[in-house]
Amino acid sequence: MSSREGHLVELVDDAGQAVGAATVAVAHQPPGQLHRAFSVLLVDPDGQVLLQRRAAVKTRFPLRWANSCCGHPRPDESLTEAANRRLREELGTGPVELTEVGVYVYYAEDPATGRVEFEYDHVLRGEFLPAAPLQPDPDEVAELRWADPAALEAELDRDPRSYAPWLGGVVNRLLRPSGETPGAPGPAVTPSGSSADDAAERSGGR
Repeated sequence: MSSREGHLVELVDDAGQAVGAATVAVAHQPPGQLHRAFSVLLVDPDGQVLLQRRAAVKTRFPLRWANSCCGHPRPDESLTEAANRRLREELGTGPVELTEVGVYVYYAEDPATGRVEFEYDHVLRGEFLPAAPLQPDPDEVAELRWADPAALEAELDRDPRSYAPWLGGVVNRLLRPSGETPGAPGPAVTPSGSSADDAAERSGGR
């Protein structure tokens, strides 16, 4: 087990209220336990978003393209603190100013590893300055690229299995901010017993 697999995550109910804690490893074992997570999209001044291809050693959805950075706040850790911690660990950058643009619940099963994602996901937009350094950790990130978010949305429909199942919902929230009360979730995608190959891997908000 990697060191982060033993870290605690915050278990939540359907409204996002904390109800307990579990390790990363336990929360992602089938059938999964709903827990708080965040997904960061770094956006440059031209509106391009930074994508990372997840490293081959990842325990969930390795070698899939995903948003700039993902992670879980530890119990009692703020989203901003947690997200900037992971930006530093994964990409060697930050801190950056972050804005929450939406929340949604999604569920996905990884057919390659048998792990489960069942997450109350806070989507965070970060403003990226072109001169900011990027030093990705090869144990976290296989590749980086910039993409137009509207074109990416179309590509997700054409080739969903090249991408992490949560990315569709993340891009959707970026392009269409909820405008709701901060922390209010978008449409939920809950466990159905479906495999990750069904319905574009149950990608929330898509």
